[in-house]
Amino acid sequence: MQNYEDKFFEGERILYGLKDANLNEITFGTGESPLKEAKNINIKNSIFKWKYPLWYDENVKVENTIFETMARSGIWYTKNISIKDSALQAPKLFRRAEKINLDNVHFSNAEETMWTCKDINITNTQINGDYFGKDSENIYLDNVSIIGNYCFDGGKNIEVHNSNFVSKDAFWNCENVTIYDSTLDGEYLAWNTKNLKLVNCIIESDQGLNYIKHLEMENCKLIHSDLVFEYVSDVNAKITTKIDSVKNPISGNITAPKINKLIMDPDKINPEYTNINCDMVEMKIEKSDTNQIAKD
Repeated sequence: MQNYEDKFFEGERILYGLKDANLNEITFGTGESPLKEAKNINIKNSIFKWKYPLWYDENVKVENTIFETMARSGIWYTKNISIKDSALQAPKLFRRAEKINLDNVHFSNAEETMWTCKDINITNTQINGDYFGKDSENIYLDNVSIIGNYCFDGGKNIEVHNSNFVSKDAFWNCENVTIYDSTLDGEYLAWNTKNLKLVNCIIESDQGLNYIKHLEMENCKLIHSDLVFEYVSDVNAKITTKIDSVKNPISGNITAPKINKLIMDPDKINPEYTNINCDMVEMKIEKSDTNQIAKD
């Protein structure tokens, strides 16, 4: 293995095609693509200051390293990369990459990051920025915090544990999503998604959980959530808190201790296809009042 220690590099493609190397305490200054097409490299205690640092690479390990703001669009088309104990300040950092492992990483600006990637494992990480994880697949999250709208739009095969989301329009257009022991806060949660399972979750959402095909919820809390389950087919929801309002589910079973407003418009859905198991429905709204309650 080649060893690079305590160096400053500047210039375009300065270590292009580097193979079998350890880099420690390296600063990459201005100059695009310093490590393009590198293979089998270990990077520690280093700083990337400029664009496109790790494109088309294979087998990369990164520890205690900083990607500054202008290291944007930094890791594209790369396979088998792990990053831990690092600060990622640059946007658009991952695109079309595979076999990504992140642990104890902070994304300060994850705008348009992790797009069209696959085989992703993220643990103990903070993520801030809109449009994280778009069109990516085979994703595992544990102890992850995401603050930013539209995360995982179009994602597939996602498993989440012990995580928090503050995100409008999270998990739209997804397939095969399972979320355990997590909190989700944001409007319009998971519209147009297929096969969504939520277990031991706390959810606060305005008009969330609509237009879903096959929705399972076990031991979940819906806090201040209204107009839920609209046009959801094959729902099996076991809710432990009151629900502010339920609107026009297509089919399935909904269990809750109380529903403040239940809207079942026979012009939109067949009410007989959904079984409502509830100790108390405070107000049931049918066809004549549906438009008014929707405006409320």
